[in-house]
Amino acid sequence: MELTHQNKTFEKVIYSGKDIRNREFEKCAFHSCDFSESHFSSSRFSDCVFINCNLAMMKLTRCTIHNASFKDCKLIGVNFSTCEDFLFSVRFENCVLDYASFVQKKMPKTHFVNSSLKHVAFGNTDLHHVVFANTDLENAEFDRTNLKDADLVTAYNYIIDPERNLLKNARISLFGAAGILAKYGIKVE
Repeated sequence: MELTHQNKTFEKVIYSGKDIRNREFEKCAFHSCDFSESHFSSSRFSDCVFINCNLAMMKLTRCTIHNASFKDCKLIGVNFSTCEDFLFSVRFENCVLDYASFVQKKMPKTHFVNSSLKHVAFGNTDLHHVVFANTDLENAEFDRTNLKDADLVTAYNYIIDPERNLLKNARISLFGAAGILAKYGIKVE
């Protein structure tokens, strides 16, 4: 049985470590909620907003996430790779996504703004036209990633192998060039 929630606001809900499966959330807002280590398997989030939520280690196996916005949220260790591919679209602002995974996701035009993406996995990910605005990509893993037309001008701490990733028309700063040339032992000063 699937429980549906439409146009609802959830405030300060604490479901840390809970098993919440087969739910549908449409045009819902989540404010200051704690869903850390919870299981939302086979659920659907459509046109939802998460503000100041703790979603660390949240399980999203077979979840559909369409047009979801995360602001001031903690998403450490979330494996978005297990979400359904169909309609997958997200936006992050002022979020901590350290150790998250987006392996094999199609995420064109996604915006990561003022966020931390340390140790994030982007293996075989489609990130064309993505925007990394003022985003920390320290130790983020880019492998066979499509970064065509990506905006990395204000991103920092990244190392991207241009031989293993598509960077055509990607925009980088002079400072960011060091992360592209690191493989060759070239230092930009």
